[in-house]
Amino acid sequence: MAAPVLLVIAHGSRDPRHAATVHALTARVRSLRPGLRVETGFLEFNAPSVPRVLERLAAEGTDEVVALPLLLTRAFHAKSDIPSVLREARARLPRLRITQADVLGPSPLLNTAVEQRLYEAGVSPGDKGSTGLVLASAGSTDPEAIAVIAEIARELRHTGWCAVRPAFASASLPRTADVVRALRADGVGRVAVAPYVIAPGRLPDRIAAGAGEARADVLAGVLGPSSALARLLLTRYDEARVPVDGAMSA
Repeated sequence: MAAPVLLVIAHGSRDPRHAATVHALTARVRSLRPGLRVETGFLEFNAPSVPRVLERLAAEGTDEVVALPLLLTRAFHAKSDIPSVLREARARLPRLRITQADVLGPSPLLNTAVEQRLYEAGVSPGDKGSTGLVLASAGSTDPEAIAVIAEIARELRHTGWCAVRPAFASASLPRTADVVRALRADGVGRVAVAPYVIAPGRLPDRIAAGAGEARADVLAGVLGPSSALARLLLTRYDEARVPVDGAMSA
């Protein structure tokens, strides 16, 4: 029996770099698991939309889909938007079994991806003890999502960074520039900013602007199509398949 199709659900953006990065990430997932069909759908701004992808798959005779939110925390889109889109699709396409996978974070693989981007930007593992790290996320009004970012900052601190503090590009405080300045005021000589975001766009640009404004020493790139992130997508896909496979074998 064919494996379920993996449908990666991205938010979408008017910034063309966003979709290009998402497609590069899904291409990396395909390279890690040849033979797995991987599709991409967007909630807004970009095509194809999630409903259109599901309709096409149903028309082709696909039996099962694992819908994976390309989200780092369980905020509004994971709790409301995506479940609503998938409920409507199930009602219209009753022969297509759709399972929603969990969001990507938190995960040790994401922490690995963050540090890999920092190393690529010029931080060496030996620098961690003298470098303060700003973990800069998009931001959210959801307390659960904010708490997750704070916990990830604590986890990274335990890996050897001299200090790790969260910052947010929208919805929440503090901002990136303010955290860079606070670390400097606390006597941290070298400060690096790590965007905890997947793809370029307006909010990542805001993070970069804040890092530049406060003269951070290092600005890492977005997570993008990193190998750790691609492996994490497959992990969430496999985890979502467990109840499906169990139901099939019962």
